[in-house]
Amino acid sequence: MHITIRTIGNSKGVVLPKPLLAQAGLDDQSIADLSFENGAIVLRKPATSVRVGWAEAAQALAAQGNEALLLDEFGNAGDAELVW
Repeated sequence: MHITIRTIGNSKGVVLPKPLLAQAGLDDQSIADLSFENGAIVLRKPATSVRVGWAEAAQALAAQGNEALLLDEFGNAGDAELVW
Protein backbone atom coordinates (compact mmCIF):
# COMPACT_ATOMS: atom_id res chain seq x y z
CA MET A 1 0.00 0.00 0.00
CA HIS A 2 1.31 3.44 -0.88
CA ILE A 3 0.24 6.56 1.01
CA THR A 4 1.01 10.23 0.49
CA ILE A 5 3.34 12.03 2.88
CA ARG A 6 1.87 15.53 3.31
CA THR A 7 3.40 18.76 4.54
CA ILE A 8 1.75 20.02 7.72
CA GLY A 9 3.42 23.29 8.71
CA ASN A 10 7.08 22.49 9.39
CA SER A 11 6.28 18.78 9.80
CA LYS A 12 5.15 15.91 7.62
CA GLY A 13 2.14 13.67 8.13
CA VAL A 14 0.20 10.73 6.75
CA VAL A 15 -3.45 9.73 6.82
CA LEU A 16 -3.88 6.09 7.77
CA PRO A 17 -6.82 4.20 6.25
CA LYS A 18 -9.43 3.12 8.80
CA PRO A 19 -9.26 -0.59 7.82
CA LEU A 20 -5.50 -0.57 8.45
CA LEU A 21 -6.01 1.01 11.89
CA ALA A 22 -8.70 -1.60 12.64
CA GLN A 23 -6.30 -4.43 11.76
CA ALA A 24 -3.76 -2.99 14.21
CA GLY A 25 -6.42 -2.56 16.91
CA LEU A 26 -6.04 1.21 16.78
CA ASP A 27 -9.40 2.18 15.30
CA ASP A 28 -10.85 3.26 18.66
CA GLN A 29 -7.62 4.74 20.10
CA SER A 30 -6.89 8.46 20.36
CA ILE A 31 -3.15 7.94 20.99
CA ALA A 32 -0.53 5.41 19.89
CA ASP A 33 3.11 4.58 20.60
CA LEU A 34 5.42 5.52 17.74
CA SER A 35 8.99 4.25 17.36
CA PHE A 36 11.69 3.74 14.78
CA GLU A 37 12.94 0.13 14.62
CA ASN A 38 15.26 -1.47 12.08
CA GLY A 39 14.64 1.19 9.45
CA ALA A 40 10.84 1.20 9.88
CA ILE A 41 8.38 3.55 11.55
CA VAL A 42 6.33 1.40 13.94
CA LEU A 43 2.92 2.38 15.34
CA ARG A 44 1.56 0.35 18.30
CA LYS A 45 -1.29 0.39 20.75
CA PRO A 46 -0.14 2.19 23.89
CA ALA A 47 0.81 -0.08 26.77
CA THR A 48 -1.73 -0.12 29.56
CA SER A 49 -0.35 0.77 32.95
CA VAL A 50 -0.23 -2.25 35.24
CA ARG A 51 -2.19 -0.35 37.89
CA VAL A 52 -4.99 1.04 35.73
CA GLY A 53 -8.21 0.97 37.73
CA TRP A 54 -6.60 0.20 41.09
CA ALA A 55 -7.63 3.52 42.67
CA GLU A 56 -11.25 3.06 41.64
CA ALA A 57 -11.27 -0.54 42.88
CA ALA A 58 -9.82 0.52 46.23
CA GLN A 59 -12.46 3.22 46.59
CA ALA A 60 -15.20 0.71 45.79
CA LEU A 61 -13.86 -1.70 48.43
CA ALA A 62 -13.62 1.08 51.01
CA ALA A 63 -17.21 2.14 50.27
CA GLN A 64 -18.34 -1.45 50.96
CA GLY A 65 -16.31 -1.63 54.18
CA ASN A 66 -14.05 -4.35 52.73
CA GLU A 67 -10.72 -2.60 53.18
CA ALA A 68 -9.28 -5.08 55.69
CA LEU A 69 -5.96 -6.70 54.82
CA LEU A 70 -6.18 -10.15 53.31
CA LEU A 71 -2.94 -11.13 55.00
CA ASP A 72 -1.91 -9.80 58.39
CA GLU A 73 1.86 -9.51 58.51
CA PHE A 74 4.14 -10.90 55.86
CA GLY A 75 6.91 -11.93 58.25
CA ASN A 76 7.75 -15.51 59.13
CA ALA A 77 8.36 -16.97 62.57
CA GLY A 78 11.94 -16.18 63.53
CA ASP A 79 12.35 -13.19 61.18
CA ALA A 80 13.14 -10.88 64.11
CA GLU A 81 16.33 -12.81 64.81
CA LEU A 82 17.69 -12.49 61.25
CA VAL A 83 20.71 -10.25 60.71
CA TRP A 84 20.89 -8.46 57.38
